[in-house]
Amino acid sequence: MSTALTLISSMATRHLLTALAQAHAQTGAPAVHLESVGGVDAARRVHDGEAFDVVVLASDAIAKLEAAGRLKPGSVRAIADSSVAIAVRAGSAQPDISTETALRAAVLQARSIGYSTGPSGTALMQLFERWGLADSLKARLVQARPGVPVGSLVASGEVELGFQQYSELMDVSGITLLGGMPPGGDIVSRFSGAITARATQPEAALALLDFMASPATEAIKRQHGMRATSDAR
Repeated sequence: MSTALTLISSMATRHLLTALAQAHAQTGAPAVHLESVGGVDAARRVHDGEAFDVVVLASDAIAKLEAAGRLKPGSVRAIADSSVAIAVRAGSAQPDISTETALRAAVLQARSIGYSTGPSGTALMQLFERWGLADSLKARLVQARPGVPVGSLVASGEVELGFQQYSELMDVSGITLLGGMPPGGDIVSRFSGAITARATQPEAALALLDFMASPATEAIKRQHGMRATSDAR
């Protein structure tokens, strides 16, 4: 029996990767042992030399690991793109977010705003800066701890308006999804995978990555609130 491949990822892709790994295993490929943690922690563990066959993270984090020599050269594959969505607590008022102007007004009116430690959170802060709101919003911003979904903060009432990837908000109970970001304010995160420098099964790992990046998996990605990337890297 083949030894299971080891894969570490951020929390954002855990459900998608589970489904993709299961679909790949149905072809006779090795099973996958998936560990999903905060993206910062996952990148640190790979950087520090912990042994995994595959790592899947936001593309910028993968690029840093590649530059540091922690990945097998030429093994990076683009897996999926994920868009940011906006949520409020179930039963609460639903502000208009249909345009950038409307969303900016909703942000200004919100008593608290939740965002993630991942790439979507970084992009959101850049958007607030572009709007000229970075300083005025500081006291109302709540960054979720690594591995803690923004949706849970919204559901508990800790934050009034929450921003996170749709894939992480779509199945959270106790919230209402308002929709995605308006035109002009779109935030899309790309997740990529690679074979780590300490992989013990590089050939099987590459086969898994190629499968995850293939057009055949597009339907699975859409079921999990993501979409296939437009290129191979």
